Amino acid sequence: MRKTAAAGDLATVRAGPRRARRPSGLTAALMLAPFLLAYGLFFIFPTLRAVQLSLTDSSLTETGAYVGLANYARLLGDADFWSALRNTGMFALFTVIPTTLIGLVMALAVNRLIRAKNFVQALFFLPFVLPVSVVTLLWQWILNSSFGIVNALTGSTTSWFAELSTAMPTVAVVTIWWTVGFNMLLFIAGLQNISKETYEAASLDGAHGFGVFRHITWPLLWPVTTLVLTLQLISSLKIFTQMYILTGGGPFNSTRVMLHYMYDTAFQNLEGGYASTIAVAFFLIILLVSLVQSALLTRRS
Repeated sequence: MRKTAAAGDLATVRAGPRRARRPSGLTAALMLAPFLLAYGLFFIFPTLRAVQLSLTDSSLTETGAYVGLANYARLLGDADFWSALRNTGMFALFTVIPTTLIGLVMALAVNRLIRAKNFVQALFFLPFVLPVSVVTLLWQWILNSSFGIVNALTGSTTSWFAELSTAMPTVAVVTIWWTVGFNMLLFIAGLQNISKETYEAASLDGAHGFGVFRHITWPLLWPVTTLVLTLQLISSLKIFTQMYILTGGGPFNSTRVMLHYMYDTAFQNLEGGYASTIAVAFFLIILLVSLVQSALLTRRS
């Protein structure tokens, strides 16, 4: 009987502090309040405001009259909108898969290094920390048609950012060079999470060379690959700064992407309502594409 009572008292003592440490609903609400306030103020409210403005003929500075779905009907027949959407999709095609594959190859190479591993990793990641203004100025100098290094070495006179056939691929190359280091770090983190015992077991089973990558590394890296592809797709669809600085949307609007068209509509044509319509439509497109990609990648996983 005494042992039973003592055990009960001990259980009570042990359970007491746990119940005391358990946060109450009020405490949790107070801890979440700053984030929810900032999220509602800087994301939810602007989103709802954009949806509201998309139903009006507002200018940039004044709220206009309610026009219902007229702006969306105009959007369906807007050739400039579809051209900008096509250019955005083309840029994503040029960057998403190449940036992912290059990042993976770089991660595999760096992960094999024994000496100077941290130095090489930092060297590859360095472009990603540069501001876009520095990146664009650097590449404008490298690819300058008159005195650029590339044209001097190849004897070419190509205006890389001004010709119809080279403008879009060149901006894609600049973007890949700028951003691939981040993908490399994500893949390196995934590689380091694969235990050495797994490779040792595969080696004992006769797996070597590409077979190890195909049957061990690649399947275990698939969750990281899914993350990289999703982040890269969203980032590529939101391209604006590089394109705006390097090509200005030219030549002949062949590189004017969706955010650039939205910017021109709002700040050049002063059509705030229609620009909001473009923003809402583009948000839904990005959401749909991301959900489809996520579903396909998850199914593949």
